[in-house]
Formats: sequence, structure tokens, C-alpha cells
Amino acid sequence: MNVSDLVARYPYLFHMAERDTWSSIKAKGLLSTTAALDLYQVNGGARQTLERGHRPQKVTVGPAGDAIVLRDQIPMAPDRLEVALIDGTTPGEWYELLNGKVFMWAEEARLHRLLKARYYRHLEHDVLTIDAAKLMKVHAERVWLCPMNSGNTFPVPHRRGRDIFQRIDKYPTRATSGRPQKEVVEVVVDYSIPDIADFVVEVRRMQGDQVLHDIAL
Repeated sequence: MNVSDLVARYPYLFHMAERDTWSSIKAKGLLSTTAALDLYQVNGGARQTLERGHRPQKVTVGPAGDAIVLRDQIPMAPDRLEVALIDGTTPGEWYELLNGKVFMWAEEARLHRLLKARYYRHLEHDVLTIDAAKLMKVHAERVWLCPMNSGNTFPVPHRRGRDIFQRIDKYPTRATSGRPQKEVVEVVVDYSIPDIADFVVEVRRMQGDQVLHDIAL
């Protein structure tokens, strides 16, 4: 796939963040778990647990008033990952792989599906809408595309390995039309997007699939 076809098909990308985190994201950028741990110099056993272990609930890192919430990994229990992983990658290695990346949905329907999921539909979130073309002009070489929800194993632990992530120019397309063989589900960036505010066109406070109000950029 080429970048122009990608942004034509998915002109906006979507990121579901914790409630009241837009101001922090605007200041610090959109950080992966690994980037957040680096920022607050979390090391040793605590880092090992957060980076390579399963998080059944949210974890807060950093000082009071300037902390970052690491999202839970409820849909990615280790026993289910053991069934899903097919390339020799261990659950711990999978957590570490995903913790080193920033994730965005390629389609709003996928965002709504997550917002309405059982564990999240009662919560409020700050939802970022991102201009894909502007993002790709700066970060295309750091982008991976994925045809599935890499962090979910419900209701079925679909088979997966490291090769589900492909660089844009390696993502399989149909020879006749240039369309993707499988629709892109996740657009992923390595480590962090420090300048994410440059690409965000809208921030909405949402609960489930309902917009509660817009948040000033």
C-alpha cells in the first residue's frame, strides 16, 4: 500500500484516551507505555512488571498532579495469548511489543465498538480525531498497519504473531485495485507521537458511543 492510498481510504484516525487527559497529551505527546516509563524513570522490577506483565487494571505512573494512566489489558489475558500466538512469541514478549507502540483506530466503527465494550461503556473518555494525511507527512516511516485488534483475544483468541504488523509499503493489497487485502484495523506508531497536537482536529468527551461535549483544542 502507498501512503496516498492509505490516507484516501482512512482520512481520519481515532485514539481513545482516559478522561481529562487531553491537556497532558497535548503537552507531552501521545506516549506508549514504554515512553511513559522512560519519562518517569521507572526501572527494575516495577518496569519489568508493567512492560512484560499483564495489567488486569489501570496503573498510574508519575507524581501526583502530573501522572499518566497506563490502560488495562483486560482483553489480553496471558492464557488466551498463549493460544493465540503462533510464531514462538511469549505473552511477556507480546506485552512488551505492544507496550512500545501507540495505537489508533483506522475506522470510527472500531472505536465505537471499544467504547461500548462491557468493561468501558460506563466510563468517559477523551477521544482524539487525527488527520491521517498530516500525520503521515511527518511520521509515515514509523507507522505500522495491522489488520486486527492486536490487544484483544475475545471472544476468540485469533491467531497472531509479530508479522501482523507491516510497514505501509509492505501491507498487502489487491493487484487489480490497489485496495488492501484486509481492511486496516490499527494504525500504529513506534514509541510515541510527541507532536500529536499538530495533527488532532477534534477532541470529544464520550461515554459509550455518545458524545457528551467537545473539548477545546
